[in-house]
Amino acid sequence: MQMLNRTRKGSGLHGSDRWLVYKSKLGDRCGQSLRLHYSISMEKDYSDTPESAEFTETHTGQVETAHMSKWQRFKYGFGPADISHIDTEGLTPMEITALKTANSPLQRGLKGRHLQMIAIGGSIGTGLFVGSGSTLANGGPAALLIAYGIIGIMLLLTMHALGELAVCFPVSGGFCTYFTRFIDTAWGFAMAWNYVMNWFVVLPLELVAASMTVNFWNEMNGTHINAAAWVSVFWAVITCINLFGVKGYGEAEFVFSIIKVVAIVGFVIFGIVMACGGGPERGDFHHYMGGTLWQHPGAFAHGFKGVCAVFVTAAFAFAGTELCGLAAAETENPRKMLPRATKQVFWRICLFYIVSLTIVGLLVPWNNDQLLNGSSSADAAASPFVIAIRLAGVKGLPSVMNVVIMISVLSVGNASVYGFSRTMAAMGESGQAPKIFAYIDREGRPIFGILVVLAFGLFSFIAAAGAETRNEVFNWLLALSGLSSVFVWGSICLAHIRFRLALKYRGRGTDELTFRAAFGVWGSVLGLILNCLVLMAQFWIALYPLGAKTPNASDFFQAYLAAPVVIAFWIFWKVWKRDGFLGLKDLDIDTGRREMDLDKVRAEMAIEDEELSRRSFLYRTYNFWC
Repeated sequence: MQMLNRTRKGSGLHGSDRWLVYKSKLGDRCGQSLRLHYSISMEKDYSDTPESAEFTETHTGQVETAHMSKWQRFKYGFGPADISHIDTEGLTPMEITALKTANSPLQRGLKGRHLQMIAIGGSIGTGLFVGSGSTLANGGPAALLIAYGIIGIMLLLTMHALGELAVCFPVSGGFCTYFTRFIDTAWGFAMAWNYVMNWFVVLPLELVAASMTVNFWNEMNGTHINAAAWVSVFWAVITCINLFGVKGYGEAEFVFSIIKVVAIVGFVIFGIVMACGGGPERGDFHHYMGGTLWQHPGAFAHGFKGVCAVFVTAAFAFAGTELCGLAAAETENPRKMLPRATKQVFWRICLFYIVSLTIVGLLVPWNNDQLLNGSSSADAAASPFVIAIRLAGVKGLPSVMNVVIMISVLSVGNASVYGFSRTMAAMGESGQAPKIFAYIDREGRPIFGILVVLAFGLFSFIAAAGAETRNEVFNWLLALSGLSSVFVWGSICLAHIRFRLALKYRGRGTDELTFRAAFGVWGSVLGLILNCLVLMAQFWIALYPLGAKTPNASDFFQAYLAAPVVIAFWIFWKVWKRDGFLGLKDLDIDTGRREMDLDKVRAEMAIEDEELSRRSFLYRTYNFWC
């Protein structure tokens, strides 16, 4: 069954329901007659309107594909989605873009459980499971908690700001569309390209990382299988997932995230038992450990500079948190689901990062040789989670954790296809990328964006070229967009600030918003400041890395090349389009909004607030955070 949306202009009133039988081009080839059901809705109530009145007729129907073969339905799905006509007469280019992104043919196939698991597990990957090893070695257990805690607060503020914008404007392209609309068109262009470049590189990188996790068993068994073979397998898996559209992505992330969550909860329980001396005699944890490692080798590895180094790495570990905002246009009920997903950030930060890293700091000393000898940030052998299990002497569990790491890597690779294709679709619609990327097929897939990023995923066969060549190539590719997450988070906070200022400028209050950021505009101000501090810390560490007494140009540009790249994109758009800067009076805060009947919105919110006030204090607290 395929959904169609057709709009045509006409005069006079017609029946509200009709059946038509017709032959489509595909139907002729298939020898099948396709039946289309039309439901007609009017833009206004024309019950008292004369026959000559003009109106817009919107046809929403279903094409019966049950009689097609699977192959015919597969081919049919790649045809262009039937897009409703948008009357753009008298609208500015920015208003036209806002309407198009708000009425994207992307399918609303994500349910609440999908969005919540994307929010919970979206950023849990190698940054936590493997990258935390280098941060522990650089900063020590205390620096680990301080840095991740500060970045966690920053993300909590940022995600609440994003939640407010996404509920109000659930548009395709998500936050990149907000930057163009509420900050500056050139800045939106620069941020969008920097963001898609990041996901563009992440897919082959994660495919290589997944193939490297297999080396864990190769080393244990003394076998050797060419990494390119595993790259092929993992690439095929991600390709198949994304051919099923947003539902395929949602279901895959749901399963991946459950596995990651169960693994972390299991590790926390395991770690508490080990720290209390419950390990087997053959391991290192058969006696009480407590906070011994905080005394020797110590809580801090390299003092304040070590904290700054962890501060930078922690920011990248949370990359992907913003994906639930990107999924707003494909969510069944953004008003209900997005606030819940936004609030899940608090639990991810508290439980999955802070608690698990506290356990890691109790079990693994920061001067452990395995932490320092990992061949790359994707080397599972350097994972502090795997090292802790090995030190405990529990057989079999290291392999289980390695499987979780491999699944996490594939999850991030899967997310990269989603992030790239959806952002490129919005950019194609707004004229910031070739128009071909705006093509959405009947299954709601931005198919050309998906095909391009999957094609670049084949670049991962460089895994067969050896570790030195592979690492050098990917280090420079990542350098082009290495700061994209920090730039995006800071821009989300700035867009939220300007949106609130525009509301105030027009004399309107926040009572018309169906979801309000819990920390208000000042939370976004603090979030923006913290993002700027991360960029400053990154600049210092890039210029003077740990252990270095003099600046190194190569290391600096690998860490900070993204900044001049963003500036170059911004200048290019300014010069080419000659767009001016957007003042508060220029900001469009209405076009494309989901809830436009403000009186109805206020009434519904008043009822919800009244019902909530009758609940217990514990329930109200739970509702605030969850």
